Amino acid sequence: MTLNSYLIIALSFAVAGIIAFAATPLAKRFAFLVGAVDKPGGRHIHKKPTALMGGLAIFLGFVVSLLIFGDMDRQMTSILLGALVIVLVSALDDIFDLPALLRLIVQFGAAAIPVFYGGIRVDVLSTLGLGATPDVVINEIISIPLTMIWIVGITNAVNWIDGLDGLAAGVSAISAVSLLVISCILGNAYIAISIAALAGAIIGFLPYNLNPAKIFMGDTGAMFLGFVLATMSIQGLFKFYMVVSFLVPFLVIGIPLLDMIMTTARRVLSGQSPMAADRAHMHHKLIDMGFNQKQTVAILYCVSGMFGIAAIVLTAGGESKALLLLLAILVAAIFGVRLIVSRDRRQESEESQGEAAGETPIEEQDSEHE
Repeated sequence: MTLNSYLIIALSFAVAGIIAFAATPLAKRFAFLVGAVDKPGGRHIHKKPTALMGGLAIFLGFVVSLLIFGDMDRQMTSILLGALVIVLVSALDDIFDLPALLRLIVQFGAAAIPVFYGGIRVDVLSTLGLGATPDVVINEIISIPLTMIWIVGITNAVNWIDGLDGLAAGVSAISAVSLLVISCILGNAYIAISIAALAGAIIGFLPYNLNPAKIFMGDTGAMFLGFVLATMSIQGLFKFYMVVSFLVPFLVIGIPLLDMIMTTARRVLSGQSPMAADRAHMHHKLIDMGFNQKQTVAILYCVSGMFGIAAIVLTAGGESKALLLLLAILVAAIFGVRLIVSRDRRQESEESQGEAAGETPIEEQDSEHE
């Protein structure tokens, strides 16, 4: 890419960030005005009513920057139209709490726009060099439903991890930055400019969303981010099948995807609907282990960052390096879990000894939003 391309990418990032940052207080006022407020109780761990619809500020920053600096061809227009449908229906969901089936139908309808109007499809998969050919061409009969399932799946995956202050927004920002770096490595200025607008908009909103959050992005933001990340990953990653491994898009969106797979499998195996809400997501498990909100979010940021780095290394042609990095992440995760389990057992032992001695254990004070 040329120096001019990098300048446009930087401007796209900056303009989106400034607009999102400036628009977030307005989105907060609008949310309270229309009653899009998340109240404490149930699965929610915050302690005071908090405005939703912060995603409107992210959407505004992204769209304005994209219209100024992006290439609004048929494919990008289809992504924007699909995202608009997602944002409008998700905004209504933040206000009225729409039925899950209706949301799912709308998500498939929105996914159909880039698939059929924009021609955005997963039509080639890499075999990682394990097959007789370096890539596999997928028939339309398979590629169309596969692409729509990918888009709808990632749309919901990002929404499902939106359970702690700054978690979904931060993980999405890491995914967007990873995709931005990969696009630059591949010399794809078209995707880089668009994803820079998304990354900038998220980062512009993030200061308001970090613990303690002043506003939540709500379904309006979470589903919008999932939708755009899903479609951009097809354009920027799956299409470059001769350069980028099939693993890369999965690594870029690793945390939401992993949580979605584990959550869906758990619900199906227990006889529940995959769309049934519960308090057993990845971040809930970490909270139950004794970590507070900030620690949990920091842990998932680190893991998401490691996935992103592995995707970047893999893109640069270092398959062995990327596999070693993933192995290191796995070893570190196992070691971390062992430390957590050991700590919990030690605490339980100390509490048992204290109770046996007639002492009353002092409960740890909850954080402000738990």
